[in-house]
Order: sequence, then structure tokens, then C-alpha cells
Amino acid sequence: MSISTSEIKMAAESGDVNVYQATPESPRAAVIVVHEIWGLEDHIRDVARRFAREGYLAVAPNLYSKEGELLTPKNIESAMSLVWSVPPERRRDPNMVQEILAKANESQRKVVETLVLNRASMEERMVKDLISIHRQLKEKVGKVGSVGFCMGGGLVFQLATEAPVDATVVFYGANPRPVEKVENIRGKVMGLYAGEDMYINSGLPELMSVMVKYKKDFELKIYPGAVHAFFNDSRPTYNVGAARDAWDRVLRLFRGALE
Repeated sequence: MSISTSEIKMAAESGDVNVYQATPESPRAAVIVVHEIWGLEDHIRDVARRFAREGYLAVAPNLYSKEGELLTPKNIESAMSLVWSVPPERRRDPNMVQEILAKANESQRKVVETLVLNRASMEERMVKDLISIHRQLKEKVGKVGSVGFCMGGGLVFQLATEAPVDATVVFYGANPRPVEKVENIRGKVMGLYAGEDMYINSGLPELMSVMVKYKKDFELKIYPGAVHAFFNDSRPTYNVGAARDAWDRVLRLFRGALE
């Protein structure tokens, strides 16, 4: 299928957001593609193009637009390597964060302050931006799905509790906060998780409990042996078998919910 791509801006809660857009000749629906903690990398642009070739208007917002040049993939990787050098359960311990900041250079310190110390307020702002983008796509195309990876997975999960998204795919993302907000979800949800991702997976029992409690349309798949970020074919975490199966599941979900 012939597609076109463009770099556009979309008005959102925090101001204009830079967006990579991939457009098929006659879009059947829209899909919001939300990036990992690294930001809007080439991998996410490629995922957007893959959706466009399936007939969906795909938009991949750079939710770091407001931060200018601070949150580049290079800066983030440099800073987060300090964070990830400590066990997952200690990464949000205030004392541990202060130890990390003491080792950081100026750029690393600013990134850690933004993505770790101020993570809650930043994610709240990014979800509000996604709500704005969802509303515009709903008016333009009709049905809208979303898919997010890692940090983006948590963001689209939160979005589903705050906007009428028709179908949501969460790749190894955190539960909504608070998890009881699952009650507000109106569309279908699919969660795709890595078997060797215990920090994220530790929240699955509680998630399953509330999904059952509120009778939501929820599908969960865990890939034994896969690690966090198994879908990202630009990184060593890539697991080809899990990624291919996950892609087939995503398309099946969207075909049923968006067309």
C-alpha cells in the first residue's frame, strides 16, 4: 500500500507537539503510536509506517517536544544508564536518586530530575497532550486506537481510562494510576508482556483483579524468555518470535475494534 509521511505539529494541552505522521491513501481509522522512554526514535517512526501500510492513519507524537533539546535519545541513554545501574525496586528511592545525582554531570542531572524525580507530573502532562491528540483524530477519522511501548505503554493505558479510545495495546507498560481507574475504560485492551520483566509483571495480579471486577474486554499475553522491550528491533532486547506474534495479535485486535 502506498503511504506518505510528514513531520507536523498538533496543538495539545502543553502547546504544539511535534508529530511524525504516516498516512495511507484512504485511512480506515487512526492509531496513536507512543514512544518508549528514549523518545521519538527511528524505530517508532518505522512502527507508524507499518500501521499506515495496514490502512491506518498513524501519528507518533514526540511527547518530549516541550523539553526542547534536553531529552534526546543520546542524553536519555547517558543519564538512565546511571539509574539502571541500581536494582529496579530502588530506582525511586529518594536516597538512591540523590546518590545518582551526585555522580551525574549537568546534562545527566537534568534528565534524571525530569524523568525520575518529576516523573509523575511529567506523565500527567503527557497524558493530557494525548487526550488532545485523541480528540482531534476522533473528529477527523472516527475510530482511534493506541499502542505504546514501555513508558508509552503506561501512558496509553492511562489514556484509555481518561478518553474513549476504541482499542489500546500496552507493550510492557505500567498499570493505570490508581489501578481502580480501569473502571473508566470503554474500549478493548490488550497487554503484551515479557516473561523476564518482573518489575512490570509484579503489577499484573492487581491488574487482572480489577479487570475481572469491572468486567473489561482485556486480553493478556506473556512471552516466556522474552525481556523488556522485546518488540524493539533496533536494540539487543529484540525477540523476533515474540515480536512477530505480538504484531499479529495487535493487527487482529485493531481489525476487530477499529474497522
